[in-house]
Amino acid sequence: MLVSAAEMLKKAKAGHYAVGQFNINNLEWTKMVLQAAQENQSPVILGVSEGAGKYMTGFKTVAAMVAAMVEEMGITVPVALHLDHGSYEGAKKCIEAGFSSVMFDGSHYGIEENIQKTKEIIELAHGLGISVEAEVGSIGGEEDGVVGGGEVADPEECKQIADLGVDMLAAGIGNIHGVYPENWQGLNFDVLAKIQEKTGTMPLVLHGGTGIPDDMIKKAIDLGVSKINVNTECQLVFAAATREYIEAGKDQQGKGFDPRKLLAPGAAAIKEKVTEKMQLFGSVGKA
Repeated sequence: MLVSAAEMLKKAKAGHYAVGQFNINNLEWTKMVLQAAQENQSPVILGVSEGAGKYMTGFKTVAAMVAAMVEEMGITVPVALHLDHGSYEGAKKCIEAGFSSVMFDGSHYGIEENIQKTKEIIELAHGLGISVEAEVGSIGGEEDGVVGGGEVADPEECKQIADLGVDMLAAGIGNIHGVYPENWQGLNFDVLAKIQEKTGTMPLVLHGGTGIPDDMIKKAIDLGVSKINVNTECQLVFAAATREYIEAGKDQQGKGFDPRKLLAPGAAAIKEKVTEKMQLFGSVGKA
């Protein structure tokens, strides 16, 4: 059974650890993340971007697949199915499709419009027990055509959004999507501390978790980050393992071209990476 992310993140905030959001792209991705969560007894959030949802033929398909897999695999740890960087219309569609959590990313609007649209999504979602994530200060890089310059969030605006009753808040602190450049300046912990001070018990979200040094991750958790998003890193290890399999000619040996065999090394790499992140985030054994 899918659950709201609200309760798992409240526990994470109180316990000074973070729950990982791992973006899924297909059945293999979903299966590996769920297996890692169950074996490590860790709560988990399955992230779905609007692009990934479209690739998998629609949000209803994704919700039905995930719900069925949770049941068929005997998953007992808390699992939230979450829309990542959703538009206003996308969030509404996911609420209707059976997602247990949604993100409305209104960071590209002025603060007043961001507040109004976020408020409307909260009213729709909370009545159905669905958790809501909002964003202030866009995350750098590009995801599904949404481009952000890595703006640092205004702590006062963060408080305004938090006061609406959102369940989690993504605030830009110099983090970016994708691979971090060599000249990256690092996370702005001074701003994060001010946001934490303004938002109190609100679980904070760190997007762009790929490539942030472990010590920065741990410090961010100490400063109130309770949810960390990982996507690119899983894609990279999947690609590397698949390339190694093909370059070794294993796809030409026996029935190595069978997609179940062809995709297996990459899938195993995803599971290993997710386990590694759960250990870093401190969520192992917290189900």
